[in-house]
Amino acid sequence: MSLHPVILSGGSGTRLWPLSRAALPKQLLPLAGEHTLLQETVLRLAGLADAGAPLIVCNNDHRFLIAEQMRDIDVAPLGIFLEPIGRNTAPAAAIAAMHLLKQDADAVMLLLPADHLIHDVAAFHAAIGEGMQAVASGHLVTFGIVPDAPETGYGYIQQGAPLATGSARQVARFVEKPNRENAELFLASGDYFWNSGMFLFSCKQFLAELAEFRPDILTACELALASGQHDLDFCRLDQGAFAACPSDSIDYALMEHTRHAAVVPTDIGWNDIGAWSALWEVGEKDAAGNVTRGDVFMEGVSDSLIRAESRMVAAIGVTNLLIVETADAVLVADKSRAQDVKKVVDYLKASGRSEHEFHTRVFRPWGWYEGIDLGERFQVKRIMVKPGEKLSLQMHHHRAEHWIVVSGTARVTRDGVENLLCENESTYIPLGTTHRLENPGRIPLHLIEVQSGSYLGEDDIVRFEDIYQRG
Repeated sequence: MSLHPVILSGGSGTRLWPLSRAALPKQLLPLAGEHTLLQETVLRLAGLADAGAPLIVCNNDHRFLIAEQMRDIDVAPLGIFLEPIGRNTAPAAAIAAMHLLKQDADAVMLLLPADHLIHDVAAFHAAIGEGMQAVASGHLVTFGIVPDAPETGYGYIQQGAPLATGSARQVARFVEKPNRENAELFLASGDYFWNSGMFLFSCKQFLAELAEFRPDILTACELALASGQHDLDFCRLDQGAFAACPSDSIDYALMEHTRHAAVVPTDIGWNDIGAWSALWEVGEKDAAGNVTRGDVFMEGVSDSLIRAESRMVAAIGVTNLLIVETADAVLVADKSRAQDVKKVVDYLKASGRSEHEFHTRVFRPWGWYEGIDLGERFQVKRIMVKPGEKLSLQMHHHRAEHWIVVSGTARVTRDGVENLLCENESTYIPLGTTHRLENPGRIPLHLIEVQSGSYLGEDDIVRFEDIYQRG
């Protein structure tokens, strides 16, 4: 049996707002180290026996960020599959299993969320080895985390009888998130583990059991994969077929029904980073119990997490707080209310605002742009274009644009005529003009864009040609 890691990167991380947002969710952020959570998930696979290159299933909107993050750590994924819409973990796993079976009839997939922390990598690898023994004996394996507190935010797994070999046990039952009293009973019994959301399956067996218990999911995924298209380095699933697929988790769709569920108990320093309080728990604390990052001043502060992303944050005489600053939003909350951060995101969505979706700096496959100022009939942005990259050939119905090169070299096309602009040079793009911006140089191109017009929304773009094949 050969092992194929499958990384599920579809979450939005709303409880980690204002840093985690829809366009840049928590798995794509360096929350606990120099690498992003996705990169750490891939890097901890190094040295795992018989493991192939990872296959990644992700949101279509994150595809270029994920591809770039993999290049940054010199990893070439087996594939990057793009979900046009989120459908939970069971369909994502089905897509991965079908693809892997085309290449390897005995494929075993290791399903890993992209947004977890694991501190004891050696113990993690050992647990996977135990899981492979259970898979070889015909079991569908989940990994149970040995609990160290009566957590009410996790589902639990009750262990049953031991298997014939190894440390894995039969699953007696899955339990929904309990109240405090039941969580304390679970902890005291020693028979319950936190449900980690990590799985190890024979692809063939997983699909056979999915056909038994959820044939509707299997049929929809087969159609979505068969009708999908390859797009650059990605596989784009068919939008209509995948949208018609029922949304369900692996636990509900399969694990709670199968007769072959097994759990491998693990103590691997695991945390799912579900809220800011979790980052405080795993962070390096000072003598007063504070976890800080960025330009932070404190006086008389204790047991708090303070994170400054774009400016100085000063805190005096407070305790047990979460303070997170970004360029356009600041969160201040009692640490005990960390789960309620999602309510802010719900409010922003209901109000038609954008702070739940984008940061002021918005990443694109060619680089990024950042809002500087916005007023009536004008908007100012900073733009960075990576060496060798180019924006789409496009036109705007409602706005004109002025570009001033700050550093680097710009190749500007206006109605078919090309010009090179160097530092401190500028150009004007009248409303309705077909245009394109490129960086032909070897260093990043930085420029200032001043937009003026009756409507300045990002949807006022008519694309005629795009090397990234966006709509």
